[in-house]
Amino acid sequence: MPNSDRGSATVWSLGAIVVLCVVFGTLLALGQAAIVRHRAAGGADLAALAAADHWAEGSAKACARAERVAAAQRVRLERCTIVGETSDLTAASGGGLFTAEVRARAGPAGPVKLIPSGGESWPSARTGRTPVPSASGAGHR
Repeated sequence: MPNSDRGSATVWSLGAIVVLCVVFGTLLALGQAAIVRHRAAGGADLAALAAADHWAEGSAKACARAERVAAAQRVRLERCTIVGETSDLTAASGGGLFTAEVRARAGPAGPVKLIPSGGESWPSARTGRTPVPSASGAGHR
């Protein structure tokens, strides 16, 4: 039986090609899922900021603005709620197997407490600058 191994290299080569195709296919699918997720997150964040920026115009107008921003980012606005100055929404991207939904909130930050110590100055009302410690470091522990 000297010819019993004849053609085995072809079978091994085809097996290796199939394994490589499966690995590359899986990597491509994971990459596509990551892209869809990041697109949904970015669109949701921008839409939430747009809605929070226009809260004073009313919930309907703020959500309409968020809808336009989401569409510009190629995502769908699934839900939009305005409570006070804060927007809370859900945006989706992709379709079929590669669909991602992301929730985002935007609104004003909480109150900032500035406690000056020696060598620091209060922020200027005209410039909105924050306190800067003095070069000497006086008043710091």
